Amino acid sequence: MAERDAERGEEGLWISRAKRIPENELGIQRVRSGGPGGQNVNKTASKIVLRFNPAASSAFDDAERALVLAALAGRLTTDGDLVIHSSEHRSAERNLEAARSRLAAALRQALVRPKVRRATRPTRSSGVRRLDAKRRRSERKRDRQASDPD
Repeated sequence: MAERDAERGEEGLWISRAKRIPENELGIQRVRSGGPGGQNVNKTASKIVLRFNPAASSAFDDAERALVLAALAGRLTTDGDLVIHSSEHRSAERNLEAARSRLAAALRQALVRPKVRRATRPTRSSGVRRLDAKRRRSERKRDRQASDPD
């Protein structure tokens, strides 16, 4: 992903072809990790903590910001930050790439506008079929009942 950013000549995180988050809006922190790496994890900070505040971002207009905040509401901190941890790789560079790609994927998914549901009515024939099946089921159950010996 960094190669693609370098090709465009602009720094930041590309969410789509037209949408880019400026690099200065991403908070990147290196932390010691307990993930893979053996004894190496005791002396290197290979875990990445990536922070992004969608409410304060200049990358979104008001409608997009509302979509993102609604979709990611459960993942935001009390300060409004989206925090992504990555420690699955041994190197900080690969963890940074993994965190950046997960952030881009989460934002891409949050920006998808929900499909508008239009209310529809059942057709007349489907109503007739439903009532016909209901009548047949009722007759079948009535036939199963024991007849009264009176």
